[in-house]
Parts: sequence; C-alpha cells; structure tokens
Amino acid sequence: MQKEDKRRIGGAQVRRQVIHVTTLLTMAALLFATVGATWARPLLATAPPLGTAASFAVLAASTVTNTGPTVVTGNLGVSPGSAVTGFPPGIVVGGTIQAGTAVAAQAQADALVAYNNLAGQACNTNLTGQDLGGLTLTPGVYCFSSSAQLTGILTLDGQGDPNAVFIFQIGSTLTTASASSVVLINGANACNVFWQVGSSATLGTGTMFKGNILALTSITLTTGVSLSGRAIALNGAVTMDSNTISGCTGSPPATPVNTPVNTPVNTPVNTPVNTPVNTPVNTPVNTPVNTPVNTPVNTPVNTPVNTPVNTPVNTPVNTPVNTPVNTPVNTPVDTPVNTPVNTPTPTPKVPTGLDPIDEPTASRTVYLPLITK
Repeated sequence: MQKEDKRRIGGAQVRRQVIHVTTLLTMAALLFATVGATWARPLLATAPPLGTAASFAVLAASTVTNTGPTVVTGNLGVSPGSAVTGFPPGIVVGGTIQAGTAVAAQAQADALVAYNNLAGQACNTNLTGQDLGGLTLTPGVYCFSSSAQLTGILTLDGQGDPNAVFIFQIGSTLTTASASSVVLINGANACNVFWQVGSSATLGTGTMFKGNILALTSITLTTGVSLSGRAIALNGAVTMDSNTISGCTGSPPATPVNTPVNTPVNTPVNTPVNTPVNTPVNTPVNTPVNTPVNTPVNTPVNTPVNTPVNTPVNTPVNTPVNTPVNTPVNTPVDTPVNTPVNTPTPTPKVPTGLDPIDEPTASRTVYLPLITK
C-alpha cells in the first residue's frame, strides 16, 4: 500500500510540474506574439510644434522675391535678412509683412525646432529611388536617403482621420514636374502634411502642392504654382512667380493655441480699419463738393449775363438810329426842292404875254393888233 501511495504522489507531482511548464511556455508565446505584433506595426507620425511659425505662409532667411500677381494668405516674413521685393504686384491677405523684425526672427527659431523634430522621427517606409507620382499613401513617415521626385499625382489617404499626419523626410532635394499635384482624400488635411527637405525644393510650373515645406536652404515656386500650406526656408531665399499660397485650412494638433491667437488679431484689425476709413471719407467728400459747386456757379452766371446784355444793346441801337435818319432826310429834301422849282417856270409865260405889265422889262414882247380888211 505504501508503494502505491508513493507512486500516486509522484505522478501527481509530475503532472503539476508539466502543467506549470506548459503554462509558462504558453504565456511566453503569447508575450512574444504581442511584442512581435507591436514591433511590426509602423510608428505613428506626429506633427511637430510650429510655434510662432504657424502664422506664416512664407518665411525666408535671406530674402523673399516675387514676380507677378502672387497672393499670400497669412504672414510673410524674412529673418535675419530684411529684403522683400515684388510686393506689389504681389499682395498679402490676412497677415502682414515682417521684414527683419523680431517676430520673423522668433518664427525662424521655432521653424528650426520643427525641422529637427521632423528629421528625428523614425522612418516607416523607405521610398528612395521611387517617384511619388501614381502612389496612394496612408499616414506615416516616409523617407528618401537622397532626392525625391513627383511626376503626376500623389494621393494621400487620411482613412477618415482628420488628425492623420504624413511626414516626408528627404535627404537632399525635392522637385516636381510641371502640372504635378498632391491630392488629399478621406479627411487628409494639408496642415498635417510635412516635407522636411535637406537642401532645396523646386516646384514645377502649374504644380498644385499640399503641405508644409521646411527646406534647410531655399524654396522656388515657379510660374503658376499653387501651394496649400507653408513655404519655410531656414537659411536661404523663397522665390515666387505668380503663385497662390493659401496657407492651411486648419491647424496641426501640436499648434492649436498659436493659430487662433494670430488669426483673429490680424484679420479684424486690418479689415475693419482699412475698409471703413477709405470708403466713407473719399466718397462723401468728393461727390458733394464737386457736383454742387460746379453746376450752380457755371450755369447761372453764363446764361443770364450773355443773353440780356447782347440782345437789348444791339437791337435797339441799330434799328432806331438807321431807320429814322435815312428816311426823313432823303425824302423831304429831294421831293420839295426839285418839283416846285422846275415845274412852275414855263407855265406862266403863256398867260403873261397878254399882260406885259406883269413881266420884267427885259423880257417884254410887243404884240401888234391884227388888222383885217
């Protein structure tokens, strides 16, 4: 009996040990599977803090130059340089030009922090050597060890998440072919798209681009480029030519405070002050003064003075003087003098021959009586 009891006790201990080992192995397998699945998932991209740079649509280090009717929505700045040329004909809407100011200097400092943040995020997908044209990408961090090229259409799919972030880490240059475009679908937001460029970015003619370009050197936007986002050059120039830079339609998650503060201050101050002052002052002053003064003065003075003076003076003087003088003088003088003198002279000679006494002596004629036998 004792041997059987020992056998039963030994078998139970072995079974407990087997169950324990099995349990440990199962837990280890589950843990390994969980960790492996976690490592396999791509790390989520996160938007960098832009700080005061969030209010700038264009920000350069050395100079900002423009050709043609470019429209920039948001602040335009340069620091440590101070040269801004081509405005006008370019215009800045909903912001101001900060040329060599402390505001631009702080924005540059904040932009550098954002650039380093982007460059330091882990790469999910390496696209080195691939053209971005024709690709459809989901949120994440995409990297190019050297240059990146876009020819055609790049589609960014937000997958229904308005906070989805897309980051492109580019070792050297970013270039786009003419008429290329970046298309956003399913809630993707241009403010959450970031292009960290190791040297310079050049967007080809007519390109429709989306996102924030932070280039270590310079940014060139050729003729007709449309950019929904920001153009920030940390050490060089931003060059534009008949472009539309509309800024962002929303704010990155990391910069919700700066955007609301800058937007309300700039928009209400500039719009109400310029519009009411120019419109009411110029319109009322010019219209009432010119119309009443010129019309009443010229019309009454010229009409009454010229009409009464010329008409009465010429008509009465010429008519009465010429008519009475010529008519009475010529008619009475010629008629009475010629008629009485010439007509009566030959007539009295016939009757006076019968009465010689009435004639003068020198003209008397002796008449002899006629005797008849």
